[in-house]
Amino acid sequence: MNAIDFTNVNKWYGNFQALKNINLTVNKGEILVICGPSGSGKSTLIRTVNGLESISQGEISVLNQPILDTPAGKVGMVFQHFNLFPHLTVIENLTLAPIRTLKLSKQEATDRAMHYLQRVNISEQASKYPIQLSGGQQQRVAIARSLCMEPEILLFDEPTSALDPETIQEVLDVMVDLASDGITMMCVTHEMGFARKVAHRVIFMDQGEVLEMATPEQIFSAPQHPRTQQFLNQILSH
Repeated sequence: MNAIDFTNVNKWYGNFQALKNINLTVNKGEILVICGPSGSGKSTLIRTVNGLESISQGEISVLNQPILDTPAGKVGMVFQHFNLFPHLTVIENLTLAPIRTLKLSKQEATDRAMHYLQRVNISEQASKYPIQLSGGQQQRVAIARSLCMEPEILLFDEPTSALDPETIQEVLDVMVDLASDGITMMCVTHEMGFARKVAHRVIFMDQGEVLEMATPEQIFSAPQHPRTQQFLNQILSH
């Protein structure tokens, strides 16, 4: 069963075309990493999967259903800037959606939240507010919040780009751990070490197009498209 299918997907903002004729299948249980320069359409692409961005043309199906029919909670998303509610504690951030959307009892939601906070190694912070946590801790809370909905697909939109270098690894470690669970993941990231380690396939995008798609070994060892070669030379030389 396919997790996500993009068929001839195009997206315009006025006269600017952000996505150009995207045809892509993400298999169930696949870890797909999307890389490319800023403004290449990476974030726009994954934001179409959970309806945060509409498309201008084409079709997207999620779990073999039209995107508008996707049941609540099947697609989770982890953002660049955490998007936690500052006035709620960590545990309140995690239980809000399961109680409201999944109709769990407060106790069920709390038990589930504590389970996933333990999963991301941050259960001792449950009663704190986001402002009391480091960036890396906040991002791990955000990942746990997505997991509380028990999604089949998890989207990551540059989850480490707002973090300082010391906390990037703790978030990547959690993502590597999740990858071993068999959950379908689409990750926009500049962390090429993560892509090498866990991705089944890597996509390179530029100017709204998928220019190359291959295994990490193929992409990093022998990229075919000149633009991919140029990008990887720049990013790997830093």
